Amino acid sequence: MIKFENVSVTYPGGVEALKNIDLEIKEGDFLIIVGLSGAGKSTLLRATNNLVKPTEGNVFFDNKNVTTSNKKELKEIRSNIGMIFQTFNLVNRSTVLKNVLTGRLSQVSTLRSIFGLWPKEQKDLAFEALNQVEILEKAYVRASNLSGGQQQRVGIARALSQKPKVMLADEPVASLDPITSRVVMSYLKKINKELGITTIVNLHFLDLAKEFGDRLIGLRDGNLVYDGKVSDVSDDDFENIYGRSIKSSDLIGEDD
Repeated sequence: MIKFENVSVTYPGGVEALKNIDLEIKEGDFLIIVGLSGAGKSTLLRATNNLVKPTEGNVFFDNKNVTTSNKKELKEIRSNIGMIFQTFNLVNRSTVLKNVLTGRLSQVSTLRSIFGLWPKEQKDLAFEALNQVEILEKAYVRASNLSGGQQQRVGIARALSQKPKVMLADEPVASLDPITSRVVMSYLKKINKELGITTIVNLHFLDLAKEFGDRLIGLRDGNLVYDGKVSDVSDDDFENIYGRSIKSSDLIGEDD
C-alpha cells in the first residue's frame, strides 16, 4: 500500500534526516516507529504524504508516485490519508463538530465551508466519526473546554471523517498522561482492527509500542535498523535502535 524506494531527506544546513530508506507497508498494518529524538521518525511519517519531500528516492501510495505528483494528484492522495498531530491542531474557539468537519473540506466548496453551509451527509459523517471515538455528546462544545485526551479524540475523529485508507499519527500521546495515552492508543487500535485502516504511529513510549503495536520500525540516525514483529524485539534490537546497552524493561514509560 505504501512503499519507500531508496528515500533520503536532507534538510537545509546539511542535516540528513533519512538515509536510503527502503520500506513496504501493507494494507491493514498497525505499525509503530520508534527511535531517539532526531532519528527521523517524524520525517518518515511526513514523507508519506509529501509534507516533507524526499531529496532522493520516491514514495508510493496505492501505486501512485507521491513524490512526483502534481498539486491535483497530491490533493487526491492526501484525501485518503488522515493525520493526527501531537498538539491536536484544533481551532479552540470553534465547536467540536466544526473542527471535525474540517476533515471534509476537500469534499465541499470553499463558500459552503466559509459560511458553515455543510450538507447533511457531511454532518452525518462527522457525527459518525465522533461516535466512533465515543465523544458524540461533545459535538456542540467549544474545543477549548475539553481535556487533552478529549481534544486528541476530536483530532482522531477529524481524521476519520475523511474516510481515509491510511492514518498517520505523529506522537499522538506525547503530551498526555499515561492513563489517557492508553485510552487514545486503544481508539487507534480499534480503528485499525474494526475499520481496516492502515495505521502508522510515532511513539516515545516503548511500553505502548509493545502493548499496542503489531509491527515495529526502528530508526537510528536516519537509518532503518529494525523492521519486524513487536513480539520478536529483543534487548539487542533495542540496543541497536537506541545506541546503548539497554533492556526493554528499562524503557517502559521512558521519554526518548
